[in-house]
Amino acid sequence: MKSIENNFDDPLVNDLLIKHFIELRSVSPEGSTHVLDIPGLKDPSIKFWSLWEENELMGCGALKFLSENHGEFKSIRISDKFRGKGHGVKIIQHLVVEAKKLNIKKLSIETGSGDFFAPARKLFIKFGFKPSEPFAHYKIDPNSCYFSLNL
Repeated sequence: MKSIENNFDDPLVNDLLIKHFIELRSVSPEGSTHVLDIPGLKDPSIKFWSLWEENELMGCGALKFLSENHGEFKSIRISDKFRGKGHGVKIIQHLVVEAKKLNIKKLSIETGSGDFFAPARKLFIKFGFKPSEPFAHYKIDPNSCYFSLNL
């Protein structure tokens, strides 16, 4: 597996992110959608990686700096061909390794509370993330679940 940083202009990465944005908007109630579009992911506080197996885009993920030692996972997405085969684990592992390199001590994530997001919640719990209170700009929202992991 190889990773490439900040390659938003790659057509495959661009298409995956647009699909991610559209799908999450479609399954999240208005006011409870926290997915970033491509310009949002280009913010200097965010590091983004695409992950590839051979020459095929497996997925992507991002890490947003909330403070010097606290990061938030954003835009974790698996390409359709790789879904349901355990590749989400590879993306989370990659992001955790990168977070440690960047001296992040705590990782947090917001995800939806609906059935669509159940696989994501299960994956984060598998990695040791614990339910947490809202962090950063988030507020208590019945449509959101919050998790954190101390590294």
